[in-house]
Order: sequence, then structure tokens, then C-alpha cells
Amino acid sequence: MNRPVVVGVDGSPSSLVAAEHAAHAAVLRSRPLLLVHGYLHPLGYGVPINPYDLGVPAPSGEAQEMLERTAADLTDRWPGLTVEVRQVAGGPGATMVEESRRADLVVVGSRGLGGFTGLLLGSVGAQVAAHAHCPVLVVRPDEKPIPINAPVLVGVDGSESSRLAVRYGAYEAALRTVPLVLAHVSPPPDGDRPIPEEIEESQAAYQAEAARLLADASAAVRAEHPDLVVREHPVRAAGAAQGLIEASGGASLLVVGTRGRSGFAGLLLGSVSQAAIQHAHCPVLVAHPVS
Repeated sequence: MNRPVVVGVDGSPSSLVAAEHAAHAAVLRSRPLLLVHGYLHPLGYGVPINPYDLGVPAPSGEAQEMLERTAADLTDRWPGLTVEVRQVAGGPGATMVEESRRADLVVVGSRGLGGFTGLLLGSVGAQVAAHAHCPVLVVRPDEKPIPINAPVLVGVDGSESSRLAVRYGAYEAALRTVPLVLAHVSPPPDGDRPIPEEIEESQAAYQAEAARLLADASAAVRAEHPDLVVREHPVRAAGAAQGLIEASGGASLLVVGTRGRSGFAGLLLGSVSQAAIQHAHCPVLVAHPVS
């Protein structure tokens, strides 16, 4: 089954940026690209209607023209790319989650309009990022150009979710032929104040464990991708979210897992992943397994 890369498009600048990233991802993967526009049933707008006249609304001609125009523009810029378009009568969040069952990757933008209102920063983006059945790439309009040789960054904490994120990160770095940076976030030193001996020993043990986690992750990546450049990057920050967001400034992609432990507790559904998705300085890939 040649699973496509799927992106939600509504004609807004944010969704068009997402479509561009989706086209790039499809080309890298040698996959077709599917542009999807979800439109709400009238009941979804809270408009009183006659229940005897209830029916599924027809696709919008204007939306179809927008989809076809976007598809034509992408195929012009990405020779060899196969693009299909589809309108779906349903809420945008549920539509994208359902499409993810048959997708290799789902791409969402940060804001939208019409059927994709609030995509990412509102409930729709959170719904897709949390419940998709394949990896989700979250794209915000670029504030500054990202160097094409910038590395892929992955947060490492030793959890199963983190190990999946490392595998996805290595795959993305290999596709893009860029280095992979494995980051582990730990608390910063406590200033210049003297540290009790038992606390100092505990901190030393923590740093040794962090070094082991990074070394194990590096070894696993090199076993599968012997030609990939892998860098270990211990990060000192007040919190995991802050450390990842700061480190993302030099990355082309940040990869996070759906859950973590220790410094990455609750990754995705908790505050760390939500902060990364909303504030990272590069696109963020949420590493869901393909189901």
C-alpha cells in the first residue's frame, strides 16, 4: 500500500506553507500527496435546521478550485510529484484523524480558516497531534529561512516513546542528508553556592545516566544508519520544554514522542510537547507509530 502524505488545506497562508512542506516530504519519501479540505456539517455550526431536510452538504466549488489551484502550483514546483485532492463532509479534526489511518504522514499548519479554523493552536491541531494513527508534522509559517543543511533534533529520555522518536528522527535526517542531534535536557547548576556532598553525588549520577542514554541512542542509530552523522547534545535548562525550544533554533526539524518520563513526562499530551509544538523555531514531528 503506497500510503500518501496528507495535508489539510483551506487556502490560508498557513495551510499553503504546510502544503509546501508536505510536498517536500512526499518527494523525499517517493509518496503521493493528498490535499484534503474538510468542511463542517451545518449542525457543526450550531445553526438551527429542519431535521426533515437534514442531509450531507455538497462540496464547495470554490474550495475545489482552491484545491486544484494549489495542486497545480505544487506539481509545477516539484516535478514528478503526484497530487490528489479531496473534499470531505466532516469536521476538520475528525477528518484528518480518519485520513491518518491510511497515511504515511499527516501535515498540519498552525492556523487556518473555514474548515480548518484554528488548525494547530486551537482544538483541531491538538486533536490531530494527539490522536493521529501515523506521524504528524506540525508546521508554522517560517519567521526566518531554515538552512537546508540544519540538523534534525530529537529529545532523548530513554522511554519507549523517545526511542521511537529517535528512529523517526534518524529516518528524517537520512532522507534530508543532514546530521542528527540527540538532546537530553537536565537542570542547570545551582549557581555558585556550595553543594552538599550527597546532592553533588546525586547530580553526578544523573549526568552519568544522561550520558548513558545519549550513548545508547547514538549506538542504536549508527547500527541502522552507519553513514549518518550523529551528535550527542546534553542541554542544561530549567525544563525540558525550554531546553528543546531553545535548541530548536538551530534545527530544521524537532522530533518528539507522544509520551516520556523524567524530564519529558507527559510528552505530547502534557505541557512539554504542547510547548514544543507551539513555540519551537522549526517544524515539529510528533512520532506516532503507523497503525
